[in-house]
Amino acid sequence: MKTEGNTILITGGGSGIGKALAHRFHDLGNTVIVAGRRDDVLQQAIAGRPNMHAMTFDADSAAGIADFARRLTAEHPALNVLINNAGIMRFEALDRQRDLGDAEATVATNLLGPIRLTDALVEHLGRQPDAALVNVTSGLAFVPLVAAPTYSATKAAMHLYTVALREALKGKIEVIELVPPAVQTDLTPGQATRPGYLPLADFIDEVMALFQQQPTPREILVQRVAFQRQAEAEHRFDEAVTTLNEMARKAREAQQ
Repeated sequence: MKTEGNTILITGGGSGIGKALAHRFHDLGNTVIVAGRRDDVLQQAIAGRPNMHAMTFDADSAAGIADFARRLTAEHPALNVLINNAGIMRFEALDRQRDLGDAEATVATNLLGPIRLTDALVEHLGRQPDAALVNVTSGLAFVPLVAAPTYSATKAAMHLYTVALREALKGKIEVIELVPPAVQTDLTPGQATRPGYLPLADFIDEVMALFQQQPTPREILVQRVAFQRQAEAEHRFDEAVTTLNEMARKAREAQQ
């Protein structure tokens, strides 16, 4: 993937990993559009940065995504890179019947959202030089967090969807998967200061170094996420499930 001279859309670009990626790609000389639900947050993300733009959209709405794609390509016809980063994470209890609203919202945002947006933009991207598509999944796609089962499931689904996209778009659009471990962001309450989680700045430094490798790895894997990504291949999956969930439980309890 070319790392400068692009026009890049980053969903969920107003905070966390999305905002950090937006700033770092902008620093490299790219035009960057950040998109999300809240205009005030997006405006803060682009403040004082020429060639950064903010656009609101609803990742849960099929009609809203179609309208957003039309507006986006009209205003930024040079768009050649899509980074599907927007996502939500909800904790759920599986040992009792419950309201499935959190699970349904997670599927709509984390899975249907990027599928719909990719579908809306794939033909436009396919006509652009140096086109690239980056899907942000998670280490939890490979070893699940029991407390966030639907989140883990949507990220596993996006991993396989990305593999399929890479084959289908070969020779037209470069397809890359970015796989974060547990990073200190505001994805869940208290996560930005949770002990044991990777500081956001350290994560982004390592990610950007990987993006600048030639050729770009098809999976952007920081060292911390190898524990999850390689668990099954290294025949330690069951152990990894136990270890990860125990570590996550202790980290959350330490903040209570």
